[in-house]
Amino acid sequence: MTSSPIDAHVRFDTHPVHASAVTATVTGSHAHIPHVSLEAAGWTPVDKNVLVLARIDHEEPYWANEAAQHLEADGVTVEITPRLRKAIYEEWTWASYPMPWLTRSEIREVSDEAQKIHDDIQHGRLLVHAHAHDGNTTVAVATYVDSGKSVHLHGEDHLRQVTGSTFDSPAQALLAFEKLYGATMRPGPAHATDTERAAAEARNTPLPAHAEPVRPEPETVPAYAADAGDHDALLDAFLDAHSDWQKWRTWSDETTHAIHESQTLRIERIHEADARETAWTVAAYETPVSDRTWVLTATGATPAPVLKELLDHLADPDDWTTTLGSPVSEKTVTTATQPLTDAGWKHSMDGPWIRWTSPAGDAGVQFDSLAAQHVNQNLATWIVWGGPDPNRATWTIAASPYTPRALLAALSENLAHETGTRQPQSAKIAKPVPVSRHTGPLRR
Repeated sequence: MTSSPIDAHVRFDTHPVHASAVTATVTGSHAHIPHVSLEAAGWTPVDKNVLVLARIDHEEPYWANEAAQHLEADGVTVEITPRLRKAIYEEWTWASYPMPWLTRSEIREVSDEAQKIHDDIQHGRLLVHAHAHDGNTTVAVATYVDSGKSVHLHGEDHLRQVTGSTFDSPAQALLAFEKLYGATMRPGPAHATDTERAAAEARNTPLPAHAEPVRPEPETVPAYAADAGDHDALLDAFLDAHSDWQKWRTWSDETTHAIHESQTLRIERIHEADARETAWTVAAYETPVSDRTWVLTATGATPAPVLKELLDHLADPDDWTTTLGSPVSEKTVTTATQPLTDAGWKHSMDGPWIRWTSPAGDAGVQFDSLAAQHVNQNLATWIVWGGPDPNRATWTIAASPYTPRALLAALSENLAHETGTRQPQSAKIAKPVPVSRHTGPLRR
């Protein structure tokens, strides 16, 4: 027996006023079916046929996509607007995330647990008795109404967690809480955060009739802190502007190769690479059939201004040819890093590693003097990164010993003096990019 089709259509879109929130417009004679499903998943009705998803972890696009997949599996017709589709495939995290060792999916799990705590408080399932400040963030003591178990909470918004053991009664939990935070303890819940207020407003305000989505104005930041932008568009623009380069697409359509007419410089672009993975490989050859003379790689989150600087210098053969025969000289290192020195970047040494770190400590360049001695192995001699340090980087560029110093100097100049733009809400791609302290060969 064939089941009857469901006459229901759900259109998912970005919220027209509140950044990161998502709307679902439900129509059809069976509209009540997806309407009930969405409400059960945490969506709030704000109009007869419109529901809103507004969270405190800014993961609405991800969960909207999850909802769309579940509804489609149930036979509901689903539409996702292009602007929401773009947001779904963008990777975001909070700036200065305190747990950089977590993967993106693990970060989402942590924030989803925080969301559940928030929802339990909002819906009266978790009663907050008192709160305090531990010197860094808000802490609280609360009881789950259904089970009667009491807990201590630590943190705010997407970082709030249940800490320690559960208590069999509110009295036990309050006594333990008072011993820890008696000096700053206050009755009841703390005041709502800005994020909580924004989410509540999105859930409780009817949608304006013809409002355009709010797009925060991008902020101007150093080039190394800018958004990655559209790497594919940068490559297309580069190839359109330089007829001496040809583009080749692999059979799987996942990779593009760009080759200079001399056949001695080649670019490999992996389109779906993760932010922490190698998305670009640039390789130079002395002749079309010789081994590589130098190689440079860049990860998927490399900022657009930095990547554009690299591509611009690949347009001129004088900027990417190099002379073989001797290890990297002191003159090469000095020339390559002079812009950083002139800009006041901090210079330090740690064993074989020589580093130049930005004044704010959020980017740097590292030269590995040990790897530089093995000039025939294409080891990662230079590491350029954005982030706290090369082991917790948000993006990296790695280069072998014979990478031209003019190219390295241009990258240093870009890092030291150029700017770009970044969306102020959060920073893209937060997965740390691990860079081993033990040098190894770059991709062959």
